[in-house]
Amino acid sequence: MKKTNSVCLPVRKDGNFAYHIYLEDSFANLTERMKELDPFQRRICIVTDSNVLPLYGEEVVRLLKDCCREISIYAIPAGEEHKNLNEIQRIYEHLILHKLDRQDILVALGGGVTGDMTGFAAATYLRGIRFVQIPTTLLAQVDSSIGGKTGVDFDQFKNMVGAFHQPSLVYMNIGSLSTLSEEQFSCGMGEVLKHGLIRNADYYEWVIDHMSEIEERDRDVLFHMVEESCRIKRSVVEQDPTEKGDRALLNFGHTIGHAIEKMKDFRLLHGQCVALGCIAAAHISWKRGLLSEEEFYEIRDMNVGFGLPISFDHLKSEDVVEATKHDKKMASGQIKFVLLKGIGKAYIDTTVTDAEMLEAVNSLNANLW
Repeated sequence: MKKTNSVCLPVRKDGNFAYHIYLEDSFANLTERMKELDPFQRRICIVTDSNVLPLYGEEVVRLLKDCCREISIYAIPAGEEHKNLNEIQRIYEHLILHKLDRQDILVALGGGVTGDMTGFAAATYLRGIRFVQIPTTLLAQVDSSIGGKTGVDFDQFKNMVGAFHQPSLVYMNIGSLSTLSEEQFSCGMGEVLKHGLIRNADYYEWVIDHMSEIEERDRDVLFHMVEESCRIKRSVVEQDPTEKGDRALLNFGHTIGHAIEKMKDFRLLHGQCVALGCIAAAHISWKRGLLSEEEFYEIRDMNVGFGLPISFDHLKSEDVVEATKHDKKMASGQIKFVLLKGIGKAYIDTTVTDAEMLEAVNSLNANLW
């Protein structure tokens, strides 16, 4: 008989916040986990999207309706293009019409877009109410559901409006990964590889060694992979919850990645763009003599192994570099770039030049090959 996996990872920061991350094989324990928040006299609003609603909406409503006073569900249209303030306003309207107050709870059921938007609505509705993350994509499970970064895009600028607002609970059903498309699953692998590259060389090698099992979505291997990525993300968040220091290391690949994402009008998925950004950052690290040529090409080629891109087309490299100037991680006019001085050893650098970025972007530009 197959064993039942269940792991609880507590997240704590000096008494300022504390919550549990639960990794489970199904939604079977969701009701019991939610009882930690004493929801019985509370209203719950589940925010999901039009893709996830038919997959898990009915089941999650059934599990939660008997442990709360009243439950409602709001579905946003799926897609990054709907991650904006207009859709947040519609969420507010739903919450007001259903009379949610400061004691009530929002539940984000879905991927990173849903989690970011629900968290932002929770941070700003009535100056802040509690929310729960139930991430159903690999990218959301290993990255965006943990740490309290919330926000929306503004006029094509990625996550330009947002707030830090920690969840009260994170519940991950690893079984939900079986319903992801190959493209969505590979996007999450970009963040998994990133975790190893910035903090844990042994984990990075473990992921590579288990490529075939991961691609086959072996449940036990996925469980271990998500757990280890969550441990890395948790350790960074606990040390620096509001990104005043080392949390910025999690932005490895994001500066150029977000620029490509913006220039592509979000036609490339976030995980794909971050993967390209990681190659660009590794390229700069290699050219500075911080990585060997062999290490750089391994980083690049692992994208291919996990279904991620190693190039883009139909963009001018100069336009991508210019788009990095609007990155929200700018500080005093300088880009806080994350580079590698070895696998598992990331650091923040503010001296990366436009010429270095252009060379790295050119290496990704298929129109120049």
